[in-house]
This record gives sequence, C-alpha cells and structure tokens, in this order.
Amino acid sequence: FEFRGAKTEAGGAKARAARRLRIRNSKDFWAGAMFVGFGALALAVAGGRYRMGTSAHMGPGYFPIVVGGLLVVLGLVILLRSLALSGSGVSRLHFRPLLFVLGACVAYGLLITPLGMVGATAVLVVVSAYGGDEFRWKEALLLAAVMIVMSALVFVVALNMPFPLWPAGLH
Repeated sequence: FEFRGAKTEAGGAKARAARRLRIRNSKDFWAGAMFVGFGALALAVAGGRYRMGTSAHMGPGYFPIVVGGLLVVLGLVILLRSLALSGSGVSRLHFRPLLFVLGACVAYGLLITPLGMVGATAVLVVVSAYGGDEFRWKEALLLAAVMIVMSALVFVVALNMPFPLWPAGLH
C-alpha cells in the first residue's frame, strides 16, 4: 500500500516524495486513521451542539471536545509514525471472538435483572471465553468466580451501587 505521485524521471522530486510517503506499518496507519476519525466525529458532534465552558466551569461539551481533540492528535502521531517505522500488516478479522464477546455483553444487559450480578457475570465471562481458541471450563469458571467477587466488592460494597447480586426470588 503506497501513496505515489505522478510518474517522473528516476531522480525527480515527485519520485523521492512518493518513496517517503510509503506506508511502512499498515496496522498503525489504520489505527491512526480510526483515532482521527473518531476524534473528528466527537469534535463535530460536541462542538456543534454543546457549550464548551471553561476549565473552572466546564460545560457539557468540554469533555467530549477535549477527548476528541486528544484522539485526533494521538491519531495523527500514530499515522505519521506508520510512514516512518516498519511494522506488521493488518491481520484478518476473526468473527468468532467478536460475535461471542458482543453476544456476551448483550446477554449481560438482558440477564442482570432476572439473574442478578452473580449469574449475569458468570454468563458474560464463560460465553466471552468460549469465543476464544483455547477455551477451558476450569479456567473460565475460575475467572468467572474472581470477576463475580471483584465486581461485587467494587460496585456493591465500595461504590454502594444498587445492583442486585442474586436472582429476584433469592433476595
């Protein structure tokens, strides 16, 4: 994947510029382009609809505008690095993990009320782990147990959030 100028003689300035603009790391190029795109989208949406405010009195647009601007800057840095540093190409898209993790997140949202945090977290972890190539029941159940305990400690005990731990009939 290269950016090339018009054909010129071998020693011409356009030929040298084309060699310099060659993408050497396509993974970083597309990651940088994605960051720039999401950052620009955040700037466009928040900048046109919400009041920015100041650092002392932040408006509703302050955070999305600052984060969007940082994403654009970070994306440009990564994109420009892809032109200078060599790296690996973009690997193929693996649909199985993508679908299992997405399905597990949707299932969590649907199951948090009827099963409580314990059941919904167990389903989330096991289904997400099943999407990988190296699924093992023992590891998935151990990870689910650790995640259940940590989630309960952080969200229910420490932050005092009103998540039901158990199914509705077991309170």
